Order: sequence, then C-alpha cells, then structure tokens
Amino acid sequence: MNAATLIDFRDGATTEVSAPAADRLMAGTPQTAVTNRYSDDSGQFFAGDWSSSTGKWRVEYAEHEFCHLLEGRVVLTGDDGRAWHFGAGDAWVIPAGFKGTWETVEPARKRYAIFEAARR
Repeated sequence: MNAATLIDFRDGATTEVSAPAADRLMAGTPQTAVTNRYSDDSGQFFAGDWSSSTGKWRVEYAEHEFCHLLEGRVVLTGDDGRAWHFGAGDAWVIPAGFKGTWETVEPARKRYAIFEAARR
C-alpha cells in the first residue's frame, strides 16, 4: 500500500498548449495552456493551472469546476444572457450543465479543481 503524497503546485509538470475548437471560436485567436497537476485514480477529479490569451469561445460544462483567477479578467455569459465579470483574486464555481461563452478580456491565469461524475 502506498502512502498518500501531497501534490505541490510549485513542482514542475507538463503543460499542454491548445486553442478552442474552430466551431466554438467567436472572437480573437486565443491560446490556452493547461498544466494538470493532479488526477485521482477514478479519473473524476483534477486540479491544476490554466491560462489564456484574449478571445471568446462557446463553452458547455459536463464537469463541476472551481476557479480561482490569479491574473487577468474574464467574462462568462450564460445562454440566458446573464454575465459574470471576474478579476484577479476572484473565485467561483461553474456547475455541470452551464452553457454559454467564456471571454478572456485580459490575459488570464487561474487555478482549477474539477469534478466530473462517472457516466452511467
């Protein structure tokens, strides 16, 4: 039996750079970077760092995500038209089922914790 080990976000990890899918892109040419620092054995819980250059794209969340914005400004707008504006230091949860847009207004960096329920 292995003893549980803490995950130190200061330790190096692999970063994956990508862009929103072309069919979701609404404005700009945003580049995103994800450094997933932890995945549990069930494949349902993840935590790490994310960053993005400016741009706007459609999002549809199948997972629950806790976000803590460390830098920048973002706007999330639901399909119902309600908009939430976040800046450095803000934290929020995006529940599974949220549909709308993500706009990175100023280059942004966040910490995330994601839970994705097992599919039945």
